[in-house]
Amino acid sequence: MQFDDDADLDTSEVKDVRSSRIPGGRATVGGGIIGFIALILGVIFGVGPEQLGLSDGGDEPVATSSSATQVNQTCKKGSDANTREDCRIVAVVNSVQDFWRSEYARRGGAYGNAPTVMFSQRVATACGSATSAVGPFYCPGDHQVYLDLGFFDELRTKFGSSGGPFAQAYVVAHEYGHHIQNLMGTLGRAQDGRTGANSNAVRVELQADCYAGVWARHATTAPDEKTGRPLLTRLTDEDIRDGLDAAAAVGDDRIQERFQGRVTPESWTHGSAAQRQQWFYQGYKTGDMAQCNTFR
Repeated sequence: MQFDDDADLDTSEVKDVRSSRIPGGRATVGGGIIGFIALILGVIFGVGPEQLGLSDGGDEPVATSSSATQVNQTCKKGSDANTREDCRIVAVVNSVQDFWRSEYARRGGAYGNAPTVMFSQRVATACGSATSAVGPFYCPGDHQVYLDLGFFDELRTKFGSSGGPFAQAYVVAHEYGHHIQNLMGTLGRAQDGRTGANSNAVRVELQADCYAGVWARHATTAPDEKTGRPLLTRLTDEDIRDGLDAAAAVGDDRIQERFQGRVTPESWTHGSAAQRQQWFYQGYKTGDMAQCNTFR
């Protein structure tokens, strides 16, 4: 996975709040590799917000000093994305949104930008206050993706993914898949309170995987708006394998087997490892979002 060394990164698409603790809010969290249906499941099974890594309110003081370097100071060029993890995320966000802007324009529509918020430990959103335990997620209330970079270490050490830069890109592109669903009015279909292998919750997650694959298919040809050249210049078969491996690692059956020792399909919210790989590859193989209809 290689970015154009000379490309300018657009850090306006990423908000870096890793140096701050932000006052909490009240609502529900939408989207996310782990946390998309978190509060809904909490209501069903009687789990409180704190146990889900979410807060039902209560402000925290804003930090007055910073130990984190913000991306707008360090992530200038594609060459930075090739050497720094946080700059890589900036470049992936730029590439994903470049593609969806061009795709919407091609279809005669207008794409609404969605910033990514990099945080550490805890963050407040229009969907509530969340901790890093929730994992990456998309909040439809404020049209933003939320990401603690520490999740990528957990993806390898806790969930057994092979890791790699494109595994990270897959996670980010999946969350932007939820943004596309929100713009299209399909995201809310997951919020009917039902779980299981054939539930809308699972279908929404699999469609987001498919949309991530669609981006991957076009990532090395979608032009950057400023240069007219693709920001992502090389994507290898090994990169795609890393993405497929990450998709499998966060399958409901893999997670349940690893953490509870048995598989219970009736409680699935994201789909099996095989399903997640299948739909990511469906998007990658076809490059056509119309082929991502998981609700058929």
